[in-house]
Amino acid sequence: MSIFFWSTIKPVIEILILTFIFYRILVFFHGTRAFQVLKGITYLLIVFLASQIFGLDTLNWLLTKFFAIWILALVIIFQQEIKQGLARLGQGQLFNITLEESEVAAVIDELVNAAFTLSGKKTGILVAIERETKLKTYIDSGIIIDGVLSSELIQTIFKHDSPMHDGGVIISGQRIVAAACLFPLSENQQLSKIIGTRHRAALGLTEQTDALTLLVSEETGEISVACDGKFIPVTGAERLRSILKQLLIIHPGIEKK
Repeated sequence: MSIFFWSTIKPVIEILILTFIFYRILVFFHGTRAFQVLKGITYLLIVFLASQIFGLDTLNWLLTKFFAIWILALVIIFQQEIKQGLARLGQGQLFNITLEESEVAAVIDELVNAAFTLSGKKTGILVAIERETKLKTYIDSGIIIDGVLSSELIQTIFKHDSPMHDGGVIISGQRIVAAACLFPLSENQQLSKIIGTRHRAALGLTEQTDALTLLVSEETGEISVACDGKFIPVTGAERLRSILKQLLIIHPGIEKK
């Protein structure tokens, strides 16, 4: 009886596991150029399974040869996405202790105040907010601050005569961990050639980690938020507050320090 039960339930378990794995792969690549290719491969897999079920030998043979070739091709074509994915997996944590909603709201208020104060002075800033992915590699590239987060401290760091105004600030929990940090530049070939280094660094960090970056342009004073390799334009203080709440409270990831 137990052998019969296991032989019955085993295929169901395997299907559920494979479905979950494939779903997580699709979610991981969502928003990248690899996503559309993976959707196409999904359709081909459905056709492949149908060909096996209905005994369509010629179609089954063709698709078998196709998948054998394209596994190697996909690794070559999407090596950048795979590299970024492995970096995220290697830096991720299984457990985190998140801040209370009121504490995250206080962090957001300080960031909004600093961003709009410095925007009015056309003082450029680049602030990274750590979520689940640890940013130790980038923290080590800068100057350790380990101070309580405040609008005033951010403004002081990014003053033109401050030795720390170049590079980025990293926030973890309610603390400014480091300043003058070096972030990876975006490798997105579709970016305009006139976009500066600060913008490319803001985008680059979010391509390789799940961090958010808050950016103020030194040339225009415009404020942007970057997440998952994309810029989100900011049109006012309430809009910025709404974006940060959406990304940090509804989808929490700030670790308590």
